[in-house]
Parts: sequence; structure tokens; C-alpha cells
Amino acid sequence: MAEASTGQTGAGQTRRRGAALEDAILRAAVDELTESGYAGLTMDQVAKRAGTNKNALYRRWPNRLALAVAAYRRMTTTAEPPDTGSLRGDALELLRAANRHWSSPLGAILRDLMAAAGGASEFLAQLPEQSTDAVTATWLTVLGRAITRGEASPEALHPRVATTAIVLLRNEFVVRGVPTAPDEVLVEIVDEVYLPLLHGRGTG
Repeated sequence: MAEASTGQTGAGQTRRRGAALEDAILRAAVDELTESGYAGLTMDQVAKRAGTNKNALYRRWPNRLALAVAAYRRMTTTAEPPDTGSLRGDALELLRAANRHWSSPLGAILRDLMAAAGGASEFLAQLPEQSTDAVTATWLTVLGRAITRGEASPEALHPRVATTAIVLLRNEFVVRGVPTAPDEVLVEIVDEVYLPLLHGRGTG
């Protein structure tokens, strides 16, 4: 069997099992995504680069989208929410960080994965930037600090309200297809939409 034990087998394949083999496959998938993007990713090429066979891939991931999502997760890091001392500053920092990421080569891979996933929520939920729980938690943290500082009313602490700014920025990339959003767009989202929305909650 191709996964039996350490050592060499035919056609340049290496006998491995468990975590060692999975790690090799994911590293190969990361390299393929980096070099060829999602459009150029194939199970054949990943298997060849990892020194294994396609069956080893399909036993772990049902298709190349599932494998690509797992590889993309390995390529990303999770940052702590900013704490600039003001709601406006925090919101702008979050938008600028997202804008830099979505405008980067890694962001191009993310957009391709989102397009390939379509409405498949089981895949989208695995993408750090698309996980509703992860994104909401970050923005609720920032908004919670603002409420503590007296910059917003507790009535503003609603998941849909908290994430309005990042949803608007995401639309620039996903709906409008922009390669990057100018900084003035980010400022406009915060100053003309997000802050007025938050300040309007709990009044009247």
C-alpha cells in the first residue's frame, strides 16, 4: 500500500501514513496554489509533488476544492483585532487589513475559491475570512470595546450591524470585481455608513 510505512516505493513515491502524509500533501497543494492558482490546481499534480497517489488525496478530501480550501487555511494566519483607542480607528484598521489581503496574490486565490464554492456554505465556513462566526466575533470585539468607551450604545451590539462595514468592502471585490479598493472608499464606508449606523442605534 502507498501509505504503509516510511521508505521508498516506485515512481518516486514515498511510503508514509497518517499526519506525515497529510502534511506532505498539504505542502504540495500550497506550492501548487502559489505557483498556478486554483485554476491550475489538479489532484494529479499535487499527488506527484507530494510523492504519493491520487487515492491518498481522495481518502482525505473529496475533490480539489476541498483540498484547496484546506491548503489555503494553512497559508493564512489569524490576527488579533486592532485596538487603536477609537471605534473609527479600529474599523479602518480592519478594513485596511482586509483590503490588503484581498488585493494580494493570496487574496486572488481566496476570490477564486469563493467563486468555485458558490453557495456551498460548508466550504465557505472553512475560509477564515468568510467564516461568519470568526468575522462576526472580530467585529463584535471591536464594537464591544467602543461601547465600553462610550462611543456607541449597547443597542448597536448586533452581529449584522457590527459586520456592515466588512460586508460592504467584500461587495467591492465580489460584486463589483475591483482588484483593490482605494483608501477613500474605506474611509467613506466608515464615515458615511458604518459610524452613522452605529450612532443611530438606541436613539429616538
